[in-house]
Amino acid sequence: MPMKDVSDLWPISRALLMQILEDRCSDQFVCERIWERLGYAPSSQDWTAGDNTPAPWADAFPQAPQVIAERPASVRLTRSIAKEHKQLLKQQLQFAGYRIGELYPRRTRRATAVNWLLAWLAERAEPLEEQGPLAPELPVPEDPVTGHPGDRAVA
Repeated sequence: MPMKDVSDLWPISRALLMQILEDRCSDQFVCERIWERLGYAPSSQDWTAGDNTPAPWADAFPQAPQVIAERPASVRLTRSIAKEHKQLLKQQLQFAGYRIGELYPRRTRRATAVNWLLAWLAERAEPLEEQGPLAPELPVPEDPVTGHPGDRAVA
């Protein structure tokens, strides 16, 4: 399956990344933004590795991994961020991290996803636009451990 043209991918903007960090969209939406950039493609049931999915990802995860819910996928995502891009959250979004009472695996993995998306843009020398389409807006979950209705349990 051919890789989507970059213009076919959901646009990444500062507003969208802040929506993700503020936990105002589903984990599934966040995963899909990662998957499409890793060459995974939607199939009838889920997302599967395509011809342009990097071999380490396709071998480890033939079906697109839940990078928020599953620790091994989150660890791989973290390790795939080049060293020179590890601080983009702080540099580009002035994100200092979550406060102690806000440190939950779901939220820290969302921060990893945002940093990965920033690194993806940086590797392509693409600018971070200020505005763009947002995810379907959800209220911040009452229980940040379980997240939004439909979010998978974090392992």
